Amino acid sequence: MLDLRLIRENPKLISEGFNRRGMHVDLKPIQIDIEELKNIEETRSNLQSKGNKIGKEVGLKIKSGINPNSEELKALKSEGIQIKQRVAQLEEREKSLSEKLKTQILNFPNIPSENCPTGKDETNNKEIRRWGNPLQGNDFKEHWEIANNLDLFESERSSRIAKSRFVTLFGQGAKLERALINLMLDIHIEKGYKEVLPPALVNTSSLTGSGQLPKFSEESFKCNEDDLWLSPTAEVPLTALHRNEIIPIDLLPLKYVAYSPCFRREAGSYGRDTKGLIRLHQFNKVELYWFSDPDKSSEAHKQLTLDAEAILQILELPYRVLELCTGDLGFSASRTFDLEVWLPGSNKFREISSCSICGDFQARRSSIRTKSAKTTKLIHTLNGSGLAVGRTMAAILENGQQPNGNVTLPKALVPYFGNTELTRT
Repeated sequence: MLDLRLIRENPKLISEGFNRRGMHVDLKPIQIDIEELKNIEETRSNLQSKGNKIGKEVGLKIKSGINPNSEELKALKSEGIQIKQRVAQLEEREKSLSEKLKTQILNFPNIPSENCPTGKDETNNKEIRRWGNPLQGNDFKEHWEIANNLDLFESERSSRIAKSRFVTLFGQGAKLERALINLMLDIHIEKGYKEVLPPALVNTSSLTGSGQLPKFSEESFKCNEDDLWLSPTAEVPLTALHRNEIIPIDLLPLKYVAYSPCFRREAGSYGRDTKGLIRLHQFNKVELYWFSDPDKSSEAHKQLTLDAEAILQILELPYRVLELCTGDLGFSASRTFDLEVWLPGSNKFREISSCSICGDFQARRSSIRTKSAKTTKLIHTLNGSGLAVGRTMAAILENGQQPNGNVTLPKALVPYFGNTELTRT
């Protein structure tokens, strides 16, 4: 969430940030409301202070023996009552105005970092680096064709169980998914991350704190009888893990890794990626999450990205790193590096992780601060997939496919899977 004071004192900075995202927002009405709210708060505070003084004065006069029915005391008491009535009116207006502003500002995205390249859409993203040698040719199958041949998962029967865009993993497919999750967790834990297994259901406050609500309510699954939603990503419960807390600065950074099932409606994706594991309503993901000292968050962002890249390198999967331009930036992010893995079957790179720094955007929405000897300030949060498991499986199938229909597994995965390849059973 953006800072009300910043909108009031430096609207040009906010407008320029929105313009870089391709948004044009008239901030004048909001500035007027913010200024009114500030004046109301000051007036209310002054009146309450005056009311308190009158109350004390009345008490002292009664204690000194003055007649309780004297005109002097009546006048003081009358003034005190009038102040209370005026304060009550101001509090009502203050509450109404605060709720109005909060609703408006919760719908505003984060301001892009100065380092984030300006651009209109994904065509303006900037390639940073590549790793590995992508397989190229016309004879490579796409991952769902390989999976069908090896009987790894089933989509048609899954639609009977739920609806389209769900899969059921079988045999080697289920085992491969489990092996990938364990490998990812073990590697990140070795790098100093603390493992977390969060709830799959989250409340409205958690989704709002991470930036999923109110903007993306249509993309989430809600439980009608409870204030609970199916979590779209472990980023949500991990952000909420320290909501309304002050974390001592000497404990930072806090680095969490969490496996979780994720649930998304994939609104707006009708007709896209209808086959396979790329775009599902339910999928597994291993998430990396940092709570960082604001002065060190830029370096933390680079390290988090390298930690996600390490999984792709260990699995011998070619990929590239893109820096997202302002027009393609996520709602809560101020700067993002996307990892795109190579899929030879479709002859293209596909996103497998987004590593983002959110600055104090989520921390302000969730009231998460850090404290040193001299000051208390909002913390910085960072997140990234380490990795999306289904997409990783798709990449392994396509990059490891053999002419006989088998799939050779990356060496690092063999101890977790128990075999060197996937074979037709």
